[in-house]
This record gives sequence, C-alpha cells and structure tokens, in this order.
Amino acid sequence: MPNAALATLPISMFVVGMAASTLPAGAIARRHGRLAAFLMGTGYGVLGGVVAAFATVIGSFWLYCVATFFGGAYASVVASFRFAAADCVSPERRPHALSFVMAGGVFAGVIGPQLVNNTMYLWMPHIFAASYLAQAAVAAISALLLLGIRLPKPPAGEAAGGRPLSIIARQPRFITAVICGVVSYLLMNFLMTAAPLAMRLCGLSQESSNLAIQWHVIAMYLPGFFTGRLITLFGAPRVVMSGLVLMGISAALALTGVDVAHFWVALTVLGIGWNFGFVGASALVLECHRPEERASVQSLNDFAVFGTMTFGSFLSGGLLTAYGWNMVLALSFVPLTMAVIALAITPRACSAQA
Repeated sequence: MPNAALATLPISMFVVGMAASTLPAGAIARRHGRLAAFLMGTGYGVLGGVVAAFATVIGSFWLYCVATFFGGAYASVVASFRFAAADCVSPERRPHALSFVMAGGVFAGVIGPQLVNNTMYLWMPHIFAASYLAQAAVAAISALLLLGIRLPKPPAGEAAGGRPLSIIARQPRFITAVICGVVSYLLMNFLMTAAPLAMRLCGLSQESSNLAIQWHVIAMYLPGFFTGRLITLFGAPRVVMSGLVLMGISAALALTGVDVAHFWVALTVLGIGWNFGFVGASALVLECHRPEERASVQSLNDFAVFGTMTFGSFLSGGLLTAYGWNMVLALSFVPLTMAVIALAITPRACSAQA
C-alpha cells in the first residue's frame, strides 16, 4: 500500500463499483430480462476474483483496487436479487420475498469467513491469493445455478413504456424510500468501514475485529427471516423507523466506551437496524412503480443508495484518522435525523399505491 491514508481505498472502490453498475444493470434487465443482468453480474464476480488473485501475486495495490471495483459491481447485481424475488410473488407476499432473499446473507456471513480461513494459505507466500480464486469459483457456480432458474420476462413494452423517471422520482413516497435506503446503507457502511480501524487504533486485536465484523454481518441478514412478516403486520414505514432508531442506539452505545464489548454490541445492533431500514425502504420502493417501470425505478433507487454510500466510504477513513472514532459516531446522527423527519412527515404518501 503506497500510503497508510489509502487503507480504506479498496473498500471505497468496491462501493464505487456498486454505484457504477446499477444503472447499466437496470437497463439490461429492462431490455433483455433480469437473467441477462444477473449473468453479467456473476461475470464481474469471476473477473474480480481472478484480478484480485493476480494483484496479490504481483503485489499491485492499484490493480487490487480495480479488482474490488469489479467485486462491487458483482455485489450491486446480487443486491437486485431482492427485487427479482418480489416480482415472482403476489403483491401481499413481496415484503416476505424481499426479506427472505436478504436472509440468505446469513449463510454468506458464516460460510465466507470459513472459505477464507481454509484457503488463505494455500498459495504461499501469496496470502489470500487462493481465497480470491475461490471467490471467483463461487461466482461461476452462481452463474450455472442462475441458468437453471426461470425468471419472469420483461412485460411487453417495458423498455420504452411507463412514466418518465423525473415524474416518478418526484413522488413523496419514492423520495422518502430513497432517503431511508440511502441513510440506512450509508451509515452501515460509514461505521462498518471505520470500526475495524478504530479497534486497531484502540489497541484491540485483529481477531476481535474479525469476530465483531462477522457478527455484524450475521446481524445484518439474520432478521431477514422475519422482517417481511413485520412489514406485513406493522407496515414498511414503522419497520423503517425502528431500523433508524436502532442505528441511533448503536452509535450511542459505541460512544460509551472503546472496549471489545462496546464495539461488538454496537456493530450487532447496527446490523439489525440496517436490515429493518434497508428492507423496509426497499418495500416502499415497490409501491412507487407500475410493472413496466420496475427495472428503471429499482435501479434508480439502488444508484442513489450505492452512489451516496460511496461518499460515506471515502469520508469515514479520513474522519477517523483526523478526528477520531467519537466524531465519526457523532456525525452519524445528522443523516439519521434527516431520515426520521422525512419518514415522519410523509406517512400517508408512504402507504399509498402507485
């Protein structure tokens, strides 16, 4: 790494890749169907793994950043699986489909670290090179599995039909959904990116940091098994509000100390809050479009979410280095307050049908 200040650059490039691929993937899904977009995404996953392995072998930091960009592009397409699942069920089952897809991340949170642990030393002295090749293999297997899945074809005229995005984007419920999705993902990434570095600066072990992040990832996706049920029972706005409150509690808990337990508990609560906020906001997006508009509207939402997250990812490392962990936590209350206000002033709009 050329400079210690660039420590978070690969993660930031991952987020840039997520933002950059959302609109192109949405355009491909609109014209050729979701399967074509998904296969493009798995191609990014294979390419990212191979390039990362090569960068590790030759010791190129900048090539590694290119690899994480492709990894982010893969991740953004995977994130759109939630909307594809919602397209395959009746309207009343859509929140369940959204949350159940997100629940699959629990397996990633458990299997992923084990895959790394069992492959990281297989290609010595190039630590992690084999892990990246394993990740490329997983993406290739995903492509083969996708080929066996039948997805609904784009409605007739979807490529050219529907209202202009400028009209859809002015809907109060869509604005609220985007704000809540942006804030949920932004703060999760903002704090998760800074937390491992903060733990290291506080003298905590790398093992403690790894375990904290693992439990954070599990907490992000485990609620997916019941978030959809909560949305059905209480409505998406209330679930989103609960998520925002939990994220605020997470930051408040982290401000009380810098022991291992403080980081672990705060990151776990942060993960649960993110799930409620992001899944609930995604459910709100489904209320904002007609069938022929879905690909455009959903990709616009994800572009806003991942594009804003890019800003937070680049900002977190610099803020942590310059002002410390407490400043990072204190700043998180600003966008949280904005999201709570937006959600509070548009309750009727959020429950209206497009």
